[in-house]
Amino acid sequence: MKSTVENLSPTRVRLDIEIEYSEMSSHVADAYKKVATQVNIPGFRKGKVPAAMIDQRVGRGTVLDEAINAALPDFYGKAAREHSVAVIGRPVVDVKEFVDNEKLTFTVEVDVRPEVKLPDFSKITIEVDDVVVADADVDEQIESLRTRFGTLTTVERAIVTGDFATLDMDAFINGESVEGGQANDISYEVGSDRMIEGLDDILVGMSAGETKKFETQLVGQAEGEKGEVEATVKAVKERELPPVDDAFAKLASEFDTLAELKADFVERLGRVKKMEQGTQARDRLVEKLLADLDIPVPDNLVELEVNDHLEGEGRMEDAEHRTEVDGQVRSSLKSDFLLDAIVQTEDVQVTEIELTEYLVRTSQRYGMAPQQFAEELQKAGQISQLVAEVTRAKALASVLGRITVKDASGNEIDLEALRPQPGQVDVQPSDLIEEA
Repeated sequence: MKSTVENLSPTRVRLDIEIEYSEMSSHVADAYKKVATQVNIPGFRKGKVPAAMIDQRVGRGTVLDEAINAALPDFYGKAAREHSVAVIGRPVVDVKEFVDNEKLTFTVEVDVRPEVKLPDFSKITIEVDDVVVADADVDEQIESLRTRFGTLTTVERAIVTGDFATLDMDAFINGESVEGGQANDISYEVGSDRMIEGLDDILVGMSAGETKKFETQLVGQAEGEKGEVEATVKAVKERELPPVDDAFAKLASEFDTLAELKADFVERLGRVKKMEQGTQARDRLVEKLLADLDIPVPDNLVELEVNDHLEGEGRMEDAEHRTEVDGQVRSSLKSDFLLDAIVQTEDVQVTEIELTEYLVRTSQRYGMAPQQFAEELQKAGQISQLVAEVTRAKALASVLGRITVKDASGNEIDLEALRPQPGQVDVQPSDLIEEA
């Protein structure tokens, strides 16, 4: 096989391929076998028809067409590997010449990954926010903790936002009660918007014993279709929060005084904000690289993804939305090309231990057991995506170690000290309440 490659643009190439007929012999033999199973010729069993008889009754051209169609992707793949062509789109194949018993020549045009020239990371400086724990941050954590230790008291008045209503509910479609659409004695926080669209609107102002109906989108209904829900208020309860004092600190934590509890929150929040500096440095580095580097994107690939997206939404004729989606697709592709270029340059490989640690940390954020989370990823076909995320994160961590990171006050940040150690789960703001 002979092949050459020509760059048509930064994101598209043409492969010119010529193969000797002898190289196609296996494909021709397979084509005869396939055609033999498809034709009925008196005196011969299916699959046992001689090649000469197939040529006579069906025509050698039919067999050769079958052989060529089978050979094209095989030899195209070999040529792409030979020239290290990073294919990302659908190939367009054009058979230029075929001479029976001599040769086959064809061309392939295909989109490819652009070459991304990365900068010298040691010359890059990124600025991140200062670590500042404000009184409002501590007050927010205290308030969340008070909510956990609050008590509900029944009141004889109309509902206001923040109350808890005890409800009986029934769903209707076209005036008929929906099977399985009933629920009794539900405790619902009014204003939380955690149940059915429109429920909060009708509950405010209702009192115990009152019933109201409202239109809404029911689960299982087609988009745009409306059902009705009847809500009956059985009780109105007000949440009473404990006073913020030393007694509350003893009740809600291991500390004896409110001052000690607040100091602990300051320390924990400080750790979270320091971890956020690392995340911020990573995100701002990627933003800077995307802004500084010229990363071309294949228009054919963009159009294909945009059309798939709009077709799924039923908005193919929405020109304004098309422009919006086009921008999103281009931005996403540029980011993918950049991150994959960093992976390739850094020659990053991830270990099974690193994948497991990432899986454990991520599963905890979703409130799932690691095994269950892994099974869900497997069902959704997202294991390869998980591996890509870990690989890209490791590659970024590698280059982050070579850049200079300073906070807004000019202090240099040691990102290595902020990185989670093996077996350590990232601290999240929501974790502070659980740990208190």
